Amino acid sequence: MFHRRSDLSIQRDSLSSFLPWLIGFMVFLSILALAGALLLHQVATRWDKGISATLTVQIPAGADAAEDDRRLTRAVAILRDIPGVRAARPVDAEQVAQLLAPWLGTGSDSRDFPLPRLIDVTLNSGADIDTTQLQQRLATVLPGVGIDDHRLWLERVVRMMRAAEWLAFGIVALIGIACVGTVTFTTRTGLAVHGDAIEVMHLIGAQDSYIARQFAQRALGLGLRGGLFGAAMAAPVLIGAGLLAARLPAGLLPEASLEPRHWAILAVPPLAATLIAMLTARITVVRTLGRMP
Repeated sequence: MFHRRSDLSIQRDSLSSFLPWLIGFMVFLSILALAGALLLHQVATRWDKGISATLTVQIPAGADAAEDDRRLTRAVAILRDIPGVRAARPVDAEQVAQLLAPWLGTGSDSRDFPLPRLIDVTLNSGADIDTTQLQQRLATVLPGVGIDDHRLWLERVVRMMRAAEWLAFGIVALIGIACVGTVTFTTRTGLAVHGDAIEVMHLIGAQDSYIARQFAQRALGLGLRGGLFGAAMAAPVLIGAGLLAARLPAGLLPEASLEPRHWAILAVPPLAATLIAMLTARITVVRTLGRMP
């Protein structure tokens, strides 16, 4: 379909031989930027829905372990009676020791340290709980109790990730604009090179749409070739990055992976580059020839 009969020698035009390479590199960069945006969106959404609906209640350790257990049981009972709280679960001492292992070391016995008792509180969807009032209520019964509201710092992290996500989309848009400019320049150069032949075609009755169709078909083939080249370069990079991320220790990076729907979205840049090349070439030719006397 890309080798139809043409009255112009644009198929052998050396000026457009670099176009597939440029489109290929632009598609490569756009796929990487789009993949980064999708991963950032996935992590930000997961954190926004997960951590933002949880609280952590800390009960200072006392001198008597039995008394600490009674205070923990009392705090759990109070939290479960508060409207908007879906669940309140005490955190095991072993889990606390695992959280402190990076600082205390694996060989240390956590029982030698006065570790606070923790309660993992899960809120109902859309629940709006005033943590200050909740802490004051618990402090009247359990002096020294503290509440860690993850929403206070998570909002800043999610806001930063959303900004990086939009920045990645902006990079994709700029790459698309660069693709339009490249195809426009190449097409105008081709029109200048074949100006004499186009003038002869006009004299024998050729319409501007007929000439534009030939340039569009040429740009379609070059764009498709460049898009496939860019996708072929981006696929192993994304797969390799995913394998390397899977080998990293748990918790070092947020858990995120490209799902089948993400791969379907990443197939859009090669197709978009092909359509942009074809439409840009056609519009450029029609407008350029329309201004000719």
